Amino acid sequence: MEARKAPAAHGWLWIKQAFELFRKSPLIWMVVTAIGVVGMAAISYIPLIGSPLSTILMPLLLAGFMLGARDLERGEELELAHLFAGLQHNAQELVALGGINLVGQLLSLGAMMLVGGGSLVRLVMSGQEINDPAILAQALAGAGLALLVGATLFSLLLMAMQFAPMLVIFGHMKPLQAMRASLRAFLRNWLPLTIYGLLLMPFAIIASAPMMLGWLLLMPVIIASMYVIYVDLFPSHDGEPQIIEGEVTGSDEQSHY
Repeated sequence: MEARKAPAAHGWLWIKQAFELFRKSPLIWMVVTAIGVVGMAAISYIPLIGSPLSTILMPLLLAGFMLGARDLERGEELELAHLFAGLQHNAQELVALGGINLVGQLLSLGAMMLVGGGSLVRLVMSGQEINDPAILAQALAGAGLALLVGATLFSLLLMAMQFAPMLVIFGHMKPLQAMRASLRAFLRNWLPLTIYGLLLMPFAIIASAPMMLGWLLLMPVIIASMYVIYVDLFPSHDGEPQIIEGEVTGSDEQSHY
């Protein structure tokens, strides 16, 4: 399940194809996404355990979205039941993946504290609303190295988690193996992924303008794009055709553009 290197132009192609996948069932996409996002937000507000619990459960939710996107791409229907589909596909590995992500976040925060970011980390971990700029300024004072270390570690963790849920449910990888493959895929395709992110920014600004209502449309497209990017970068584990426009790719051959 080694990732291939995609052309830079795929940064836009992924967005285009994700929108086409969204158009197959737009209303259900919006409903399923809204329920998933609101549900995770509600879990995160549970005192003491909410935030870590939502981190642990997030791969299960993402797996459900990805299974729904796959079924929709195959001509089947996207359903509310896909929200819980991750429970039926490698659930233990997905929960373990979320646990590893949580440990990685805690270790990253610990590393920030070791290099002078203790005040900043404690402020972030407190979860309190920061209304006094002086408090934030005090926490940031002397935390330049901590910010650099934190940004580096959290970026690497994000890259390692980007494709890991899909590699677990579609590629049947173990959590750590999936994270390593995801990190390699991200680093190998940093250019098209950067272009993809930059091209999403104007859409994010537009979506945020009318009371954030545009995110009802944009968030499902972003979720669909995660599936689109995955099937482009990784060979199909069961040899079925991938959805890249104009090409058919199986597990034993690569596309040419």
